[in-house]
Amino acid sequence: MTSMPPGTAHTVRRAICPGSFDPVTNGHLDIIGRAADLYDELIVAVFVNQSKSSLFSVDERRELLEEATAPYGNVRIASFEGLVVDYCKANDIAVIVKGLRAVSDFDYELQMAQMNRGLAGVDTLFMPTNPEYSFLASSLVKEIAKWGGDVSRLVPQNVLKRLNERASASK
Repeated sequence: MTSMPPGTAHTVRRAICPGSFDPVTNGHLDIIGRAADLYDELIVAVFVNQSKSSLFSVDERRELLEEATAPYGNVRIASFEGLVVDYCKANDIAVIVKGLRAVSDFDYELQMAQMNRGLAGVDTLFMPTNPEYSFLASSLVKEIAKWGGDVSRLVPQNVLKRLNERASASK
């Protein structure tokens, strides 16, 4: 960080990393960890989508994220419904952080970034995923876990435990 002139107030650099996180994966945590290094405060926000059927409730996803991001002192977990830019404006957040796995992600996310900038002046920071996680998606994790596949390298331990509990309860 650069030093500031005496008497100058420090503006908190705050960003948001929004998503459904159903469930949170190691790919999500990679982006969260790297973004946490760049900002004073990172809000990881679980998007509430009433029309979408989820494996975990919003409260469960928040709890799983809180456990998985506990090592980061500047990460706060929240949830929101509606437009992410409205949440940003209400919470003085200037940047949305999005992880990109492939060109197809970029096509969609670029349109969203341009719309968010036009609607509310909120910028988007695109972070390429670690190649180790470039194939990883929550929907794939859920499908593999549902059929008894090994997802232990794809999700944090707390999520693995909860996925295994769900799988055994549905048998």
